[in-house]
Amino acid sequence: MKYVLVTGGVVSGLGKGVTASSIGVVLKSCGLRVTTIKIDPYLNTDAGTMSPFEHGEVFVLDDGGEVDLDLGNYERFLDIKLTRDNNITTGKIYQAVINKERRGDYLGKTVQVVPHITDEIQDWIERVAMNPVDGKEGPPDVCVIELGGTIGDKIFLPHNDSGILDAGDIESMPFIEALGQFSYRVGPGNFCLVHVSLVPVLNVVGEQKTKPTQHSVRGLRGLGLAPDVLACRSTEPLEEHVKVKLSQFCHVPISNIVNLHDVTNIWHIPLLLRDQKAHEAILKVLELQYAGKVPREPKLAEWTERANKFDKLKTPVNIAMVGKYTGLSDSYLSVLKALLHASVAMERKLVVDWVPSCDLEDSSARETPEAHKKAWKLLKGADGILVPGGFGDRGVQGKILAAKYARENNVPYLGICLGMQIAVIEFARSVMKLRGANSTEFDPTATSPCVIFMPEGSKTHMGATMRLGSRTTYFQANGCKSARLYGNATSVDERHRHRYEVNPDMVQDFERAGLQFVGKDESGRRMEIIELPSHKFFIGAQFHPEFKSRPGKPSPLFLGLIAAASGQLEPLLQRSCNNQTKTYMNGKVPKHRKLYPVPVKSPLNSLVNGYYSNGTGIHT
Repeated sequence: MKYVLVTGGVVSGLGKGVTASSIGVVLKSCGLRVTTIKIDPYLNTDAGTMSPFEHGEVFVLDDGGEVDLDLGNYERFLDIKLTRDNNITTGKIYQAVINKERRGDYLGKTVQVVPHITDEIQDWIERVAMNPVDGKEGPPDVCVIELGGTIGDKIFLPHNDSGILDAGDIESMPFIEALGQFSYRVGPGNFCLVHVSLVPVLNVVGEQKTKPTQHSVRGLRGLGLAPDVLACRSTEPLEEHVKVKLSQFCHVPISNIVNLHDVTNIWHIPLLLRDQKAHEAILKVLELQYAGKVPREPKLAEWTERANKFDKLKTPVNIAMVGKYTGLSDSYLSVLKALLHASVAMERKLVVDWVPSCDLEDSSARETPEAHKKAWKLLKGADGILVPGGFGDRGVQGKILAAKYARENNVPYLGICLGMQIAVIEFARSVMKLRGANSTEFDPTATSPCVIFMPEGSKTHMGATMRLGSRTTYFQANGCKSARLYGNATSVDERHRHRYEVNPDMVQDFERAGLQFVGKDESGRRMEIIELPSHKFFIGAQFHPEFKSRPGKPSPLFLGLIAAASGQLEPLLQRSCNNQTKTYMNGKVPKHRKLYPVPVKSPLNSLVNGYYSNGTGIHT
């Protein structure tokens, strides 16, 4: 097993996750099998209880793991399926060590950070790195490890060389020590360190400055880690004399200094690495060109085509994103990526209009009239409306108003998780005239509880107690828009993250009023997908389709939204699969399945073909 460690210095937010993912893409294009691990030094066991404002979105894996958003980057770039163990946190490591201590595994020894914590980190990496993530048998060839936070970026005082440690340095220390030991443990030729650093330009002089990177590398070496490759972030391409200076003072060969300057889209990053022969530098350090498996030259034709296609898009499609966390785009990172994948597939330039749901509410008209006016202008000017997931009652009324506007004005609408529940509540209030309709999450005493707490959920513990991970949804209607977008599959596997659900006792009332529940779970009592048949495109999904969207394999529901918003839905559906199969994953049709008389049209669209199965579920 070969290991590539990606660290970052100077400042956070340089793009270590994208760099690590891109390194994986280039190595994979050389014919190597790649897996990834993300190390997050925070004490949380996982990202499940963290606020989106604090740490961006929570990415959900097939096994129900709630992990850092960078694992989403890995899955999208490398088209792999990771597990919760691919995200290491301080909380997980300490929990594992304490559990061993309680069992008596340490035979009465004093349990310490060194060697017990550091050994656990190394053992965890070695164990997880051997797990295949690409659907093939046998262990991968290379494991790309990203260490979260910044290291080697101490503030050096003018009168001495001692540094001031910040909180990030302190919490990262056990991992840095463990990785230093690990490089010795696996031996030369099996470990490559790629350090991502910043080369800023001072506007006053217009000169690229190398001193921050020098200090960062100096601090890194002081911690026992020496970079083999430097990945330098900058606004413009590095000048040659800057590379020479970095090589001289950081003790890294010029051929191993890679410049990752600003690009029009992140799909260019693997191409930058390839063009600068970064793969050759890494393969040389890992001695892979001398190993039994000789890598080939990178094959990135598909990436090149996609990156260039994105740059040439001119015709815009405006999507209003109505949410609570619009102040931080990372809160909806996977949703944004899924929209991007779909818009490129439909040859449209994506324009996202951020609409804070609170600003749509009537109270905002009184308190912040300008923000209220702006929010409604954006909503009414959008080609499509998307209401993503969320928790808590803040901004809920604004989301309900957005769903109402979309329904009444025939504007394409996609509701995800809470967005689907919001659409159900709005329909109950406006169409069914149930004034007390609400979710018990927002009003525990609601007279018409359309959305209720799931019976298996916990009201005392928040972490890992939701309905999480990949679950099967069975389509109930032949020829409904959702099923046709999925290639007329009879069932699909998508990822979930929720603790409230549509009240199954009210489903018949909703259906009599015209709201169709076209997707349900295996029991037939848990609602998964809603549709309004008379509407151009009005779909809600209890699951999160964004988590399985890939650059070359867009999520069908997002594809449908973009198609509807750009006037291409009918051509897309007309090319949909004519497969009328009623065979489910277990070979039987559930008794609860209700078939709505919706016409089906003809063959599978090329954008869907090869991604979704022939009626037995999803292939990724």
